[in-house]
Amino acid sequence: MQKKTLLDGQKIQITIKRLCHQLIENHDDFSNTVLIGIQPRGIFLADRIHQELQTILKNKKILKGNLDITFFRDDFRRKDGLVTASSNSIDFIIEGKKVILIDDVLWTGRTIRAAMDAILAYGRPEKVELLVLIDRRFSRHLPIEPDYIGHQVDSLNSQQVKVTWTSEGSEDKVVLLSEKQ
Repeated sequence: MQKKTLLDGQKIQITIKRLCHQLIENHDDFSNTVLIGIQPRGIFLADRIHQELQTILKNKKILKGNLDITFFRDDFRRKDGLVTASSNSIDFIIEGKKVILIDDVLWTGRTIRAAMDAILAYGRPEKVELLVLIDRRFSRHLPIEPDYIGHQVDSLNSQQVKVTWTSEGSEDKVVLLSEKQ
């Protein structure tokens, strides 16, 4: 495997700060906006975005939840073995709110489609926006585009983008993995 580092440490922190400032420009004080991290990987980015927004906005209460999409995916019945879901942790109603869905990597768009279906169990949002750390922009199966992008990468379907976080015992890093030629 060949590894190419796309983002690490300080670059990830700068990217998160930039994304937060873009969110503040569009959502002001977050009085009608909620953050939703898509499980399993989007919750790490959602936590970091939430933490940074709290710091910038001086501990303003910003609602954040985690959404499991396991049974809304179009491929969950195709997996071998037993499918296990994570629990949702959304303790607020999203009816009439602006929802910012957060995920680490946008690839085919299928995860985001499943998240949009799953979010309706919590009410009908006024608007849904998408924030991603990495946009693999030429690999879409569905017409889904992010509103907030940390970094875009042009990659082949055979390549993999791996995101690791300090909060899960690793380091803040995004790498592009390729088979050796």
